[in-house]
Amino acid sequence: MKLQIALDRLSKEECISILVETSPYVDWVEVGTGVIKQYGVSIIEDIKRHYPEKIVVADMKTCDAGKHEAKQVFEAGADITTVMAYADNQTIIDMLAVAEKHNKRVMVDLLGVKSKTRVEELKALNVDLVSLHVGKDMQKNTQLHADVYDLVKGIEDLEVAIAGGINLDSLDEVMAKGPNVLIVGSTITSAVNPGDIAKQMKGMIKRFENNH
Repeated sequence: MKLQIALDRLSKEECISILVETSPYVDWVEVGTGVIKQYGVSIIEDIKRHYPEKIVVADMKTCDAGKHEAKQVFEAGADITTVMAYADNQTIIDMLAVAEKHNKRVMVDLLGVKSKTRVEELKALNVDLVSLHVGKDMQKNTQLHADVYDLVKGIEDLEVAIAGGINLDSLDEVMAKGPNVLIVGSTITSAVNPGDIAKQMKGMIKRFENNH
């Protein structure tokens, strides 16, 4: 089970400072949509240069022009880019082709998806990585719950990341659902000592894996 830190709504300096503290404990580093919009793909280049051993996720949330956007971020050093599940199938097909060419990956963001049928359609397109996503605004009214997991239940050979307000109190419950990747943002990035929180979470993940 991987721990992915989501760097969003942060300055470039804050991103780098947080990574200095948390990099020993996180596996994947997500460059958030807002950060990319503010600084462009150059911040992806900077982070990959400083942390070449980390999987860097560019959270582009692509909706169109998938071939171009995937090429942009892969050439900047991203290992994974994201596309919205409601994007046209051709957009997703194009991105998967670019990813294969660069030996990279595409994560499909299921934000807003209500039907398991769409997930099955994505699997038929050869999608192998998705994120169950409770958006920032949605978190004001809801928490991760069983219905979210139902979208991917029983679909084989699908790697699942999960994001949405995960904290130290909810981590055990989320891990029990068996995701492959845990995406954690403000719980770590807004902490007084981000490294301490990341270390605690990584320790909880290791203990969970040792007991299961």
